Amino acid sequence: MRPPPLTDAVILLDALIAEVVNPEHGAIATFLGTTRREAATHECLALEYAVYVALAEAEIDAIAHEAEARFAASVCIQHRTGVVRVGETSVAVAVSAPHRRAAIAACSYAIDGLKARVPIWKRAYFADGTTTWFDETDTAVPATDAPGT
Repeated sequence: MRPPPLTDAVILLDALIAEVVNPEHGAIATFLGTTRREAATHECLALEYAVYVALAEAEIDAIAHEAEARFAASVCIQHRTGVVRVGETSVAVAVSAPHRRAAIAACSYAIDGLKARVPIWKRAYFADGTTTWFDETDTAVPATDAPGT
C-alpha cells in the first residue's frame, strides 16, 4: 500500500523505497530532510508544519508524476505534518530509475518542486521560548536563519 503523501507519524524510509523498487531499475536515490538544532541566531527545538491538505496532496502527486515522466523513474514523496522535533525526518523522497544520474536528478527535481510549490508552512520553536513562522519565499528572512531550510 502506497504511503500517503502527508503524515503526522514518523516517516519510514523503507516503506517509500519498497514503493519504488523496480526490477528494471538499477539505481535508487533517497533524500531525507531533518529538523536541525541550530539556525544562525537561535537554537531550534522543533518545527511545526501546517498544511493545506487537499492542495498539498494533489501537488505532491503532480510533482511525483512529473518526475516519473521526465526521468523514466518511480517516485514516492512523503512530508510530515504537525510538530517535528530536532533530528526527526520532516520530508522524504525515494526514487528508482534505470541509471544513477536519472535517479539522482528525479530525486532533486522532486524535493525542489515540493519546496517551491506545495502549500506547507513551518513554524520554529526556539529554546528561548519564542516562535516564528517562516516563509521561504520571503527574502527579508535569511535562509540561514530559517531552521529546516
